[in-house]
Amino acid sequence: MSYTRRGFVRQSVAATVAAGLTGAVGARAAGQGASRPAARTRLRKPRRLRTGDTVGIVDPASATWDPVDVDVAVESLAVLGFKAKLGTHLLDRRGYLAGTDEDRAADVMAMFTDPAVSAVHALRGGWGCARLLPHLDFEVIAQHPKVLLGYSDITALILPVFAKCGFVTFHGINGASSWNRFNVDWFRRVLIQGEAVTMTNPRDAGDALVPTENRIRTLTPGIARGRLIGGNLTVLTTMIGSGLLPDFTDAVLFIEDVQEAPYRIDRMLMQLQLAGVLGQARAVIWGRCSKCLPGEDSYGSLTIGDILDDYLKPLGVPAWEGAQIGHIDRQFLMPIGVPAEVDATRGTIRLLEAAVA
Repeated sequence: MSYTRRGFVRQSVAATVAAGLTGAVGARAAGQGASRPAARTRLRKPRRLRTGDTVGIVDPASATWDPVDVDVAVESLAVLGFKAKLGTHLLDRRGYLAGTDEDRAADVMAMFTDPAVSAVHALRGGWGCARLLPHLDFEVIAQHPKVLLGYSDITALILPVFAKCGFVTFHGINGASSWNRFNVDWFRRVLIQGEAVTMTNPRDAGDALVPTENRIRTLTPGIARGRLIGGNLTVLTTMIGSGLLPDFTDAVLFIEDVQEAPYRIDRMLMQLQLAGVLGQARAVIWGRCSKCLPGEDSYGSLTIGDILDDYLKPLGVPAWEGAQIGHIDRQFLMPIGVPAEVDATRGTIRLLEAAVA
């Protein structure tokens, strides 16, 4: 089957019309620079994974340099009782991309349309998912709700699929991530057992008197409920105005990033504020900003903590930093679109219902 730009254009026109009817994202924030979101759709859920299911592995972004990463993903899935199907272009390379945009998109479409495949798992992130969007047929994907999992640049895939197709997608480990006990536990509980889990950071103190790792910092205490929506901050901000993002009204917004200088984090949070996204949130969860340090000649730089205080505290909604979300070894598995209750004092995320059917 040949997937052209027609489906994308058709969907974009529909989203524009719907956005005109429902109003801009920032309406509640005095209309500040608001972009128009894709229309909110009725939430559907992919089927939970069962032993013997086939997981499709694709590489929609940066090239995979080491074939061992593929071996580790396949073997890890096998231990969990799953078969793996590799994308035709999984190990292709075009510069820093994992093959041409058309070929990477074709792999994604093939996994969604293959009735033998129960889940679509990104091998790695990097950059490139946004380049696929004009080549995806969201109408076809919507007919085949499946588990779609990944993080980092995969934000540019999981958010548009949720927004345009109306089924839950998942922000969590990539295939080349660490399949450690923590990550596997959330994978099992959320995707296989279908639990409405409560996620909280590990609190092991080790040899210290009190825990020193995986700590949270409460910015604004309180409890709130909303739909989990979020991902990588850099990727999210670059998509504002595209018509391919969800409606952020009443969202529990979670964001993370890696290797971004504080001034860039400042700039991107300002963009979210001006676009009205922050003003729509019922709560904000800041995960980890790994290696987000000032560069050379950055004397007097604001810290990440300073910046979060500037943008998140004035919102007056529950907010905290330090959740196990981001470019770290042990990650939560966050279902996009599922209602959750969060406690910013305790740093907990409680799903109010299962993420899978």
